[in-house]
Amino acid sequence: MFDGLPDFNLCFGRVMHRRLRPAGHRFHYGVGFLLFRLAALPEARSSVLFGWNRWRPLSWLARDHGAGDDAPEAWARARLRDAGIASADGDIWLQCFPRVAGYVFNPVSFWYCLDRAGQLQAVLAEVNNTFGERHVYLLSADAGPIVPGGTLSCRKLMQVSPFNRISGHYEFRLDWQAARLRVAIDYHDEAGLLLQTAVWGAPAPLNRAACARLLLAYPLMSFAIMARIHWHALLLLCKRVPFFGKNGYQTNEARP
Repeated sequence: MFDGLPDFNLCFGRVMHRRLRPAGHRFHYGVGFLLFRLAALPEARSSVLFGWNRWRPLSWLARDHGAGDDAPEAWARARLRDAGIASADGDIWLQCFPRVAGYVFNPVSFWYCLDRAGQLQAVLAEVNNTFGERHVYLLSADAGPIVPGGTLSCRKLMQVSPFNRISGHYEFRLDWQAARLRVAIDYHDEAGLLLQTAVWGAPAPLNRAACARLLLAYPLMSFAIMARIHWHALLLLCKRVPFFGKNGYQTNEARP
């Protein structure tokens, strides 16, 4: 799946979000995200601009993922073992946002679990919400490896947005080429397709030039992600989209 890529990459691309009802709402913006091979972490070296488990203008901390300890690969393999997925016995790659100026919010991180031939056998979708909760969805194909463009489904088990109930299901679609990685997530409630989201990017080696490019293009990226979440929540309220809150009960009423 990731043949020919360096062990450590910065991907430059975009995030898209589209709500279909009861009021249409769409946004997209540029981002940069990490993609790296977990087995190579012991060889990772910090630089002036990027720090592994230490503060730098850009950084990655093990405590932000999995069990929050210094053994993220062991955590991922335990999840695979508990699910009975023995075929994912190769490398595991992690896609996530870096910390910028010490801060990060990862709405979803993806752990790509390969077999020894480099084929994708499972994905751990690690979802965080603004209530401080986290849930991991394990995705795999019914038989054989996951193929580009294939659909992987799972039931929704955690509230992400207070504008949606804890119901329905997600459909994930992954597409990867040498020059681009794309993940699309469709959320369906009882009435059908409600939300479409996607993140995509082109990998570049994680070096000083790539770090400088990210810092110049998106100097407050992590803070902007959280700010945009609240800004678009305000816009949805203005459009009178039903608001369910943390407890799942509607606290406003959508009107024409």
